Amino acid sequence: MIDSGNGRKLERFGKYLLIRPEAEAIWKPALPETEWQSAHASFHSTSETHGGHWDHLKKIPESWNMNYKDIKFLVQTTASRHIGVFPEQSTHWDWIENQTARIDKPIKVLNLFGYTGLATLSAAKAGAHVTHIDASRKAVNWARENQALSGLAELPIRWLVDDALKFVQKEGRRNSTYQGIILDPPKFGRGPKGEVWEFYKLLPRLLQACKNILSNQPRFIVLTAYAVKASSLTMYHALDELMQGWPGSTTAGEIILAEKSAGRSLSTSIFARWSSD
Repeated sequence: MIDSGNGRKLERFGKYLLIRPEAEAIWKPALPETEWQSAHASFHSTSETHGGHWDHLKKIPESWNMNYKDIKFLVQTTASRHIGVFPEQSTHWDWIENQTARIDKPIKVLNLFGYTGLATLSAAKAGAHVTHIDASRKAVNWARENQALSGLAELPIRWLVDDALKFVQKEGRRNSTYQGIILDPPKFGRGPKGEVWEFYKLLPRLLQACKNILSNQPRFIVLTAYAVKASSLTMYHALDELMQGWPGSTTAGEIILAEKSAGRSLSTSIFARWSSD
């Protein structure tokens, strides 16, 4: 993040500068407007559900490649303000990789609301057998492209288009179990068959369903939430209660983006994580 303020943020993704809305940036930008005018594209919102459009201010490709360590991925300006990567989630990618790598045999990991697959690839390259679930076929296809781009096509990953809650409930009936679970649910969403996801209404049911498919030796679980009226304490208590009876520890907090210009930080989401002792 280069700069932020007046409800916007200026970010560099590879060679390209993008401007996107940011409600939390209630201060003034640190850099002059001329710096912002060098952006290649700017997203303008028309609703609270990320509707809007991109204005392409300079020549910019339809998509371009980036990497985080040895994971490569595609970035592109989509119909929403999202571009295929949440850079602040890299702290989770590293944590998931470390939790997986410290185990001396392959574990099964479930990634719900998996989006473009960077958390999935982090777990898989550390030795996990991963099941990746997302309701969007476009997101799953994008994730598979990222897998191929990273040269990780041989890794054991199941890519599935499905409703997260329904899938976990089906896995419970099949007596399937996982040692690790990653959850990154939206505030609101729809499944592939029109199923409605509402965070506060359905998260408790999803967490209980996840408990039913945890192995008798779970290793980790991570829960992230964006744009919801909750605190990290909410997440902490929900996850800590879920994992009662298993030896381990729960932590919680905020995920931030650090700004280059003035050293300010933007809080992007809240999280809770549990790992075994």
